[in-house]
Amino acid sequence: MSTDTLDSPRHVAVIGAGLVGSLASIYFAKRGWKVYLFDKRSDPRVAENADKQESRSINLALSARGILSLECLKIGIEKEILSYAIPMKGRMIHSLDGAQTSQAYSINGECINSVERSRLNNSLLNAAEKMPNVEICFNHSLQKCDMDSGNLEFVERHSDKQWHVDFIVGADGAYSTVRKQLMRKVRMNYNQEYIEHEYCELTIPPTVDADGELSFAMDPNHLHIWPKHSFMMIALPNPDKTFTATLFMPSEKFASIKTEEDLLSFFKENFPDSIPLIGEELLKKDYFANPKGSLMCVKCAPYHYKGKGLIIGDAAHSMVPFYGQGMNCGFEDVRVLNNILNEHSIGSHFTEEAMEKALSHYSNYRHPDCVAIIDLAMYNYIEMRSSVVNYGYLLRKKVESFLHGLFPLKVIPLYTMVSFSPHIRYSEAIQRWRYQGKMLTIASSALICGTAAALALGLLRNRDHISQILRYTQGLVASMARKIQA
Repeated sequence: MSTDTLDSPRHVAVIGAGLVGSLASIYFAKRGWKVYLFDKRSDPRVAENADKQESRSINLALSARGILSLECLKIGIEKEILSYAIPMKGRMIHSLDGAQTSQAYSINGECINSVERSRLNNSLLNAAEKMPNVEICFNHSLQKCDMDSGNLEFVERHSDKQWHVDFIVGADGAYSTVRKQLMRKVRMNYNQEYIEHEYCELTIPPTVDADGELSFAMDPNHLHIWPKHSFMMIALPNPDKTFTATLFMPSEKFASIKTEEDLLSFFKENFPDSIPLIGEELLKKDYFANPKGSLMCVKCAPYHYKGKGLIIGDAAHSMVPFYGQGMNCGFEDVRVLNNILNEHSIGSHFTEEAMEKALSHYSNYRHPDCVAIIDLAMYNYIEMRSSVVNYGYLLRKKVESFLHGLFPLKVIPLYTMVSFSPHIRYSEAIQRWRYQGKMLTIASSALICGTAAALALGLLRNRDHISQILRYTQGLVASMARKIQA
């Protein structure tokens, strides 16, 4: 229960003990607040409960923004998590003929890290539980909250206890109850959009040698992609030597696969090399037993109400999973919020007026970045399922990587800015990417046109004109280089 004296630590309720809510509770506890972390689930760390939890597909990819948010806690939790993560240095593109082509994420060898959702969540819950001022309350399903009074009402299994706090934080996911309550208090701009594609999770089991040793069926240090332009399948490695494969495609394609024969025919036509990896029987079992999940994005603003309430993570900005930034963005929310609270001198106790200024600052600062990464996540779906086998795209990536090597601080590939450069805001990354795109287009056009004209005139043996055209082409490229250096 909250206290009324301003010199006493503030009491905060965090709704949702998932990844972002658990991390936020640790940050808040280190600020000196009394934290109540609520979740509608039973404790997922208990084996009998873990088996009953709703399974969530799509493995997580922990990258620089998420790692930095863990490091800033200064409790060493990032080392524990990275110890069971599997680094992925690039994409492995699977062709129809079974050929595999590696596409590195970075010329500097930087990696993203495949992590198991449940294990990561358990690590964060364990760290939160060690904090003396954090109380975790499972089996508490929020029904409504009054942000003005700080009163919370739950459906809970073993208690009729009433809760009252000073500050309410919603980290309760894309279908957030806290957001619904927030919308009753503020004039929130809100947009929810489902995409036409759904997903289904499959498993690629490990191989077993003559001695019974398990091995990965494919290179574990890549994110594997089977691109088919309008749909795709991906696979990420797990510590138990399996891969979690996820099939993304339009709803009507899923609906068209009605029998086991339909399924095998579809895979033989589109992903033939995956059939021996998965196995026909396991493929049929997983495909028809596992649910087909929907994909949506949520944009809204503002994220706060006075100095009383705030939403973070998917509750504020749900996105499709194709940039691997959902969790990383949510973790960054917590770190950015922590920095802004420090700027406003919010300590273990605070006034509502001071907190309102800090939360308004957070909403205004964070919203452009969240919108940017939501849009980039949709763009990356097109890149993953189609562009990765487009020669024009591959040529541009080669040119971009070459220029990045020459001007590492001026020309930075979009993927590098998003996944490996936490000091660059998402909104800044998209602006720089668009500008760089114009420069690359100019350079490519100049080189192609200049070379073509030179070849054409070369056939006519007009050396003077060839020299003039090549000098003009070199001038355009040099001009672009000066702009990059500026």
